[in-house]
Amino acid sequence: MIDLGISKLALIGAVALIVIGPEKLPRVARTVGALLGKAQRYVADVKAEVNRSMDLEELKRMKDSVEGAARDVQGSMQSTANDFEKSWSEATAGLEGLDYGSDSMGGIGSDGYPVYTRPKKNWRIKQKAMPQWYKARTGVRTRTQSGAARVARFRPRTFSSTR
Repeated sequence: MIDLGISKLALIGAVALIVIGPEKLPRVARTVGALLGKAQRYVADVKAEVNRSMDLEELKRMKDSVEGAARDVQGSMQSTANDFEKSWSEATAGLEGLDYGSDSMGGIGSDGYPVYTRPKKNWRIKQKAMPQWYKARTGVRTRTQSGAARVARFRPRTFSSTR
């Protein structure tokens, strides 16, 4: 980098004042400042673009490694599932012809899966959601009262004073 100290800047300013003149020096200084600002913005944009491309390459590498690990896991899961299916079929090979009778699910169908039967309970009868003792303990109203009766019930009592 260029090493500019105060003495060098003062020398450049004095030479510019003599060469350019005092009338044109402010306009030239503004132009030089604008050009330096544009150059700095351009350099910053180039740096940002380089950083983005480096980050993009790093993300691509990370994506490839994650996809490879996912493929490895999928392959191991497939082999484990195949081993499980093989051992399951060996374990249940002698059980295919057995009749299980009526169990909680209603028995086994012809395809080997349980057959659904409706429960014996009548679900059309409404069941209370909250027990009565819980309502009494928590203060839930169980009886309907009109608005006037409620106001009369909770109205403060007036005491007649006898003096």
